[in-house]
Parts: sequence; C-alpha cells; structure tokens
Amino acid sequence: MSSNIQVQRVCLNCSKEFTARTTVTKYCGDNCAKRAYKKRKRSEKIERSNKETARTISQPIEVLKAKEFLTVQDVAKLLGCSVRSVYYYIENGRINATNLGERLTRVKRTEIDKLFNSPQ
Repeated sequence: MSSNIQVQRVCLNCSKEFTARTTVTKYCGDNCAKRAYKKRKRSEKIERSNKETARTISQPIEVLKAKEFLTVQDVAKLLGCSVRSVYYYIENGRINATNLGERLTRVKRTEIDKLFNSPQ
C-alpha cells in the first residue's frame, strides 16, 4: 500500500523546503540524512570526551580529600594556591603542620577544614 500524502517540510540539515511523502520525514534527501547523522555522532564524541576530561581532572581532588595526612603540594592543589603560599600559611600559624624531616612536611586534613570553619 502506498500513500499519496504530500507534506511540505523544511530539512533539519540544510533548511531547504521539500515535499515529504510521509509524516515522519526530517531530511530532504539521503545526503542530508547522512550529514546530520555524522554531525550527531561527532557531537556525541565531543561530549563523551569532555565528560572524560572533567572526570580525569576531578579524580585527583577526590583522592586528596580522602587522605588524612597531606603533603604541602597536596594542600596547594586542594586550596588552589601555590606551594609557597602554603608555606607562608604554615609560617604564620594559620595552618598547623608537622615536620618529619627536612623535606617531609605533613598537614592533617582536619587543619584544612579548620581553616575554613574558623572566623578570622
């Protein structure tokens, strides 16, 4: 069975007006349908890549939040500042730290939480 339906539509890809023979036709022809498919797949790949990048960036922060004792470099990443700024906060007493050796300065995770909870 065939239908004699003729519906005026606008192609979703090239925006040209065409006559569709069914009520579900979206594109004026095979080439526009293929181009739209490729465009859709390309945008899906970009979206997937962006999500993977965001997950990769946030993953180290989540690992740092789980640690109980942090290095100065970890504190700098967590606070979003430089290592020198962290040493400055330690020298001024805003962050309590323990020296376990010349290059082994450790900060307890609760000290970072206190930094934001205490009124200055």
